[in-house]
Amino acid sequence: MTLAYTKSMQKPNLSPEQWSKILDFLRAQPDLYVGKEDQCIRFITAVWWIDRSGAAWRMLPPEYGAWNSVYKRFARWSDRGVWARMFQHFIHDPDRENLIIDSTVVRAHHAAAGAPKKRGGQSAQALGRSRGGFSTKVHVSVDGLGNPLRFLLTGGQQHDITQAAALISGIDSEHVLADRGYDAEHFRETIIESGSIPVIPYRSNIKNPGSYDVEQYRERHLVECFIGKFKHYRRLFSRFDKLASRYLGFLQFTAALVWLK
Repeated sequence: MTLAYTKSMQKPNLSPEQWSKILDFLRAQPDLYVGKEDQCIRFITAVWWIDRSGAAWRMLPPEYGAWNSVYKRFARWSDRGVWARMFQHFIHDPDRENLIIDSTVVRAHHAAAGAPKKRGGQSAQALGRSRGGFSTKVHVSVDGLGNPLRFLLTGGQQHDITQAAALISGIDSEHVLADRGYDAEHFRETIIESGSIPVIPYRSNIKNPGSYDVEQYRERHLVECFIGKFKHYRRLFSRFDKLASRYLGFLQFTAALVWLK
């Protein structure tokens, strides 16, 4: 069955085969009721529309479905880790020559404030204050072609190095590339112990700095390109969600679409 889109509806630029892969994945999840194919595609398209436009849920056009029902379903899937599983499912044959890590600060809208205490409050929801104000920091690792492999969230004030080991844990690669923000001997040792070669420049104030592969380091731009790519999605460019699981759900859904294309 194919969803009959109206002229006003927008949808991700996915082929029928790619839609089929999404549906096959969802139907294989034991804790999900997918329902009819056209209704499921309309839900996925509604989430994409919110993600891409950055609009409030209440602004969802009625042809995508009742906004409150779409939001509640999206929230359930976030809490159950469905978007995380979808992201991991579509990672296929990553380029393991380079593992590249970086982070970016995302400004949080005032709507993101006020996480309930039963959820641990703002600090437990990866919200904090950096030089840019109320914000979240997205830590990301990509493969040698710039495709996403892992996301971690912290408050905007957290230093990059605090999440460095977690970003590379369990991911095999020949080299690990990172900028000077990750210049720490204990992290280099972690990389070497994992069987990879660190490609990290030394800070300018380090006495007797070691060497690194300058030519290999040029590939680090790929992680910046990916960060620029996901910030085309306005629901990711700014954070409107009180709960980290909701914002992370949008990140993981977007990453799954990147792997599908």
